[in-house]
Amino acid sequence: MTRRDSVLPPVFSRRDMLKGGALVVGFSMSGAARAARGDASGPPAPNEIDSWIAIHADNTATIYTGKCELGQGNTTGLLQIAAEELDLGMAQVKAVQLDTNITPDQGATSSSSSIHRGGPQLRAAAAEARQELLARAARVLGVQTGSLVVNGGVVSIDGESAFRSVKYSDLIGDKPFKLKFTGTAPQKPINRYSLVGKSPARVDVPAKAAGQYTHVHHLRAPGMLHGRVVLPRGQRSFGAGARALEVDEASIKHILGARVVRKGDFVGVVAEREWDAVKAARDLKVTWANGPELVGGANLFQSMRASRTQDAEIAKKGDPAAAFAKAAHVRSSSYSCPYQGHLPFAPNCALADVTAERALIKSSTQDVYSSRAQLADVLGMPKEKVRVQYYEGSGTFGRSCYEDASQAAAILSQAVGKPVRLQYMRWDEHGWDNYGPAHFAEVRAGVDAEGNIVAYEYDGWQHGWTITSTVSDSALKRPGVERAGGSGSITVNPISTGSMYKIANRRVTSHGVPMAGYLRGAALRSPLDLSFAFASEQTIDELAVALQMDPLAFRRKNIGDKRWLGVLEAAAEAAKWLPRVMGSSLSSADVVTGRGFALGTHHVSYGAAVVDVEVNKRTGLVVAKKLFGAMDCGLAVNPALVENQMVGQMIQSTSRVLKEEVTFDKRAVTSLDWNSYPVLRFAEHPEVVPVVVQRMDEPSTGAGEEVMGATAAAIANAFFDATGARMRQFPMTPERVLSALNSRT
Repeated sequence: MTRRDSVLPPVFSRRDMLKGGALVVGFSMSGAARAARGDASGPPAPNEIDSWIAIHADNTATIYTGKCELGQGNTTGLLQIAAEELDLGMAQVKAVQLDTNITPDQGATSSSSSIHRGGPQLRAAAAEARQELLARAARVLGVQTGSLVVNGGVVSIDGESAFRSVKYSDLIGDKPFKLKFTGTAPQKPINRYSLVGKSPARVDVPAKAAGQYTHVHHLRAPGMLHGRVVLPRGQRSFGAGARALEVDEASIKHILGARVVRKGDFVGVVAEREWDAVKAARDLKVTWANGPELVGGANLFQSMRASRTQDAEIAKKGDPAAAFAKAAHVRSSSYSCPYQGHLPFAPNCALADVTAERALIKSSTQDVYSSRAQLADVLGMPKEKVRVQYYEGSGTFGRSCYEDASQAAAILSQAVGKPVRLQYMRWDEHGWDNYGPAHFAEVRAGVDAEGNIVAYEYDGWQHGWTITSTVSDSALKRPGVERAGGSGSITVNPISTGSMYKIANRRVTSHGVPMAGYLRGAALRSPLDLSFAFASEQTIDELAVALQMDPLAFRRKNIGDKRWLGVLEAAAEAAKWLPRVMGSSLSSADVVTGRGFALGTHHVSYGAAVVDVEVNKRTGLVVAKKLFGAMDCGLAVNPALVENQMVGQMIQSTSRVLKEEVTFDKRAVTSLDWNSYPVLRFAEHPEVVPVVVQRMDEPSTGAGEEVMGATAAAIANAFFDATGARMRQFPMTPERVLSALNSRT
């Protein structure tokens, strides 16, 4: 029997909503009702135009995409792409939040993929819809389609009076296209773009500025209970999880209405009042099993370097050994890069309503379809019976605990027979995150007497990503999944060692470390590439110093292609770079300044950064004062969105390089709050000058992560320029800075 207080939607399909003039309620920045497919079967067929676009009686359109709004503004960019092809204005298009019943499956919203990977499919669908609408208009107006023009969804005959016109809404308003999506329709040429390449205002900001936007934390449901997970403070060794040997339910009998839920090793509590749930989670006495020891933060990098690894040669060209033997200058060093956390300011949250017949989960997952499959597994239900709706949470940039929160909420709801709102506590979020994996690097590079890089070697040690969540592992009593090879954060990006610099002899090797004894790991913004740039670009700078060359001139001489040169020059011009040999103007003053240059990327875009820093040699405090960034991401659909992304990237990179590090001993993670895991405060934010290198004739590529690495390396190079000392490990804490300054030779 379905409960009367269920938050499950009524049963009707999206196509039903389109019949008879009924209006599909579109983009819901304020959480308004959305169109629904009652069969809960999703995803909509990708080969049907109706799965992507609906034209309404008021001559507006609803655009269905599979990419969620993470606060980056990608919804605005995707709407621009669709509106451009449909010849509609921005005020005429709306989007819907992700929902496994109504939005197409375009994969996860990650890896800077919304415009890069999601845009082309949407552009093709919009072009095909426009082609069909023009064909219908041609029949109505009695002309050939080639003589028609469209402006704001009004089709008229080119050169004739506007009285002979027809609107899109007259042709199809609120009725389905019933048209197959072939992807063969001609798309608008770039020279006719009127929206793409411009910077209209973001569509999500007005509701956010007015306090009317519905984030996942705002969701409530009639009759719901509040839930909390119960975990030991700080995660243990990977694979050990949190095994509950004994749970004393009587220990919370003083909290009226609080209830314990167990499923396998999963332990949670529910209560009618949120504070009671918080207290119950705090007071519940649980005896946890002691798992294997962690390697411990003090031994982290030595342990990784000494591990028996699975090795993969990422790049190999020429004969590096022979080239090193002939090099005029060779520089080499090792670099240590820590675990770092996603740690959204508001801990992850989800609302679940699970009945015997079906389940509805509202969460901030970055992939509703993958989340649905995991939830179905945990709940023991067919995935067709599980519906997942996306609501924006707090910024995370990678796989934080959002799947853990949604699975925990679902387990609790299924157990108690009511909707449950589950939110993590701060110590849960900090202590049980899927951290960005630690990385240890050894870099060696050589140049000839003319300043050409002739040899390069990079060896990187890191472990793989966690695939399943703590909640599902615990609930289903299965070990965590280990992966030691593959792509993403566990390999170095080949573009960084290939096209960036022209090097005739190079070798790049990834050493996959077994995960036993280490922490959970997953993608964190610019996974591995920030660490790679920190190590590699310092080595490049050391070669320039050995040659007594300006680092910009040295990079110009060795640059790999014109697009790398483009961001190099753009960053230098923005910063008004003056030629210098790094570290050649050292001062005996207590407070000194320096400037650094670096290149970097994440996927296939191009990034460069110049950073000005201030170093207090007495206290060891490093302050990033001003950052200049340049990015070439091909066609920037909305340059203002890219600029905003660059500002966020460079500030976050500054925080990660100067402050952020997950600490842990042999027993558990110990950085459980903002004191033990400090981040850059608002008052410490540097000034950022972003420059978009627009290339209208190139495909759009990623813009969400691509200057992170360049910024990290530029900070390190600027530190050397100011002090003459090198930082081989980040974060560049005052203690490490003072140690580096005291150990200069």
